Order: sequence, then C-alpha cells, then structure tokens
Amino acid sequence: MGSLTGKVAIVTGSSSGIGRAIAERLAQDGATMVVNYREHAEKARRVADGIQAKGGTAAVIQADMSLVAEAQRLVQDTVQQFHRLDILVNNAGRFIPRPLMETTEAEFDAIIALNAKGPYFAMQAAARVLGNDGRIVNISTALTHLKFPGATAHLGSKAALEQYGKGLAQEVASRGITVNTVLPGFTDTGVLTEQSREMGLQLSPFNRLGLPSDVADVVAFLVSEQGRWLTGQVIHAGGGLVM
Repeated sequence: MGSLTGKVAIVTGSSSGIGRAIAERLAQDGATMVVNYREHAEKARRVADGIQAKGGTAAVIQADMSLVAEAQRLVQDTVQQFHRLDILVNNAGRFIPRPLMETTEAEFDAIIALNAKGPYFAMQAAARVLGNDGRIVNISTALTHLKFPGATAHLGSKAALEQYGKGLAQEVASRGITVNTVLPGFTDTGVLTEQSREMGLQLSPFNRLGLPSDVADVVAFLVSEQGRWLTGQVIHAGGGLVM
C-alpha cells in the first residue's frame, strides 16, 4: 500500500508536462487521481489509462481553470464521484510572455484568470470540503525570483498565487491542512524555447534542466504525512536555480 492509499487528489492541468508527472507520481503512491484538462481530452484519457494500467484509480474531469464556476465545479464533481477530497494541486497555467508596455487589458485579464483567479477559487472550494490534514499545493515559477524581463503580467499572476497560499495556510492550519507553493525552474517539458533551454543550462548548478519528475517528487513529499510540518512555504524546486 502506498502512503496516499485512500486519498483522493486533483491535479489541475494534468494532461501533460509537470501536471502529468505529478498525477502519475501521486497515483504511484496510492492516491485516487482526478486528471483535469481544458482542451486535450485524448491526452488526459491516456494519462488516466496509464494510471489504471498500473493498478491505480483515475477519473478524467474537464474544467477550464480560468473560469471561477468551472474551477468550483471541478471540486464539486470530484466530491460527488468519490465522496471526499484530500489533495488539491493547482498546476494549470500558461506562460504568456508580454512586456508591460505591450500588454492589452484583454491579455492581462486572461493571464490573471488562469494563473491566479481560477486557482484562488479552486483553493476556496477545496478548503471547504477538505478533511483534517488535507493538502493544497500551488505550482508557481522560479522566474518570480529571477530577473526575467518581458513577462510582467505572468510573473505578477504567479507571485499573487504564492501570496494566496501563504494567506490560506494561516486560515486552515487549525484543521491540520497545509498549503504550500512549489516553484519549478527551467523544466524540460518539451515546450521550452531554445533560448530558455540555454538559459536554464547556464544558470543550473547541476548543468542540466529539470525534469517533470523532479518537481513531482517534491510535491509528493509535501502532500504526504511526512510533509505535515511544512505550511505557508514557497519552495524552490529548480535544482539550485535560486539560492
């Protein structure tokens, strides 16, 4: 039996990349997984099928995390199907580079909606149904702590998510619920530009890019019983990219 046997976990945006790695790792540890996607149903189904092929339990639930009602419904549908929720990992997001001087109001609203507003209300919905000792983990980015020009709205949205986690951590601590934020560095998910890959290699003390599994291992620890004494933390999972 895995350390998360009997637990139900949602990982938003888990049809690919870091989200997929987290979902697969938590399933490996015994959690019943909700694989969430916005557009790529086939990819999400393959993730769930892979989990089930290894003896795990997984369901696929579509929800657009940029829409508050959809984020709330994801939590509600999970509880309706599995009668509980123990873990929420807010992973869904999108990197949209845009200098402040060129950002339109519509672009700003879209970035904030997906990276900050949707996750905020997903946390709210989850906190209302989580049992004692539940876990919430937000995925931000190490770029909020580096000099990275040309992405002001994106970085602001992720920095806001870090602060949301700290605030909620104080509100739910009496129930034993922990809330933490993980900040991956340059991670090889197949979507990095060549410029970003080169930057990641140059800045890495280990001279390599991160793997989705590197981040997933950190999240797995935080949602486990062993992670019970960490809350309200902003944890860099970038191989020393930020020290």
